[in-house]
Amino acid sequence: MKVGLSKFATAMVIFSSLNAVLGIRFVIDREDCFSHNVQYEGDRVQASFVVIKIDTSWQYTNDGVDLSVKGPSGETIKEFHDMTSEIFEFVARDNGPHRFCFTNKSPYHETIDFDVHSNHVHFTDQHAKDEHLTPLLDQITKLEHALFNIQYEQHWLEAQTERQAIGTSHITMRFYWFNFLTCSNV
Repeated sequence: MKVGLSKFATAMVIFSSLNAVLGIRFVIDREDCFSHNVQYEGDRVQASFVVIKIDTSWQYTNDGVDLSVKGPSGETIKEFHDMTSEIFEFVARDNGPHRFCFTNKSPYHETIDFDVHSNHVHFTDQHAKDEHLTPLLDQITKLEHALFNIQYEQHWLEAQTERQAIGTSHITMRFYWFNFLTCSNV
């Protein structure tokens, strides 16, 4: 099968992770802030936090922490109140350092696991050509054959397992009756 897509323009999406993932586990008393530099306007910023434990042995509390995310000019992007965990993302309107400030209102220390990562997505217009797609279609065909072979072998193994289970059941019954008959003759 030959596919002629050279007439259509496709948008190539190239992900480049120019910023490393910031992952940190920290103990918070009252307030802690972290900065993450977003290099390009329009980058997607993904973040998550989980309150892992609360340093109190007397009671279990599920109060959570507050989180305020602010952009480089100080505008509030996201706010969360009394949360024990959250996964969120936003598109940065400006490049520069974004501040993530956690506030603990409880009298106990809380351990928080926090991750943040930004992706720069670069779009370019490029025409798809047959010589680009033919190797991809060949690999898809090979993958299809490999998956069929796996399904075929998996079906064969299930049938073999069922056959062995039936054989084992028959042997167990024979052993049971042999013991029953031998013991009853004693």
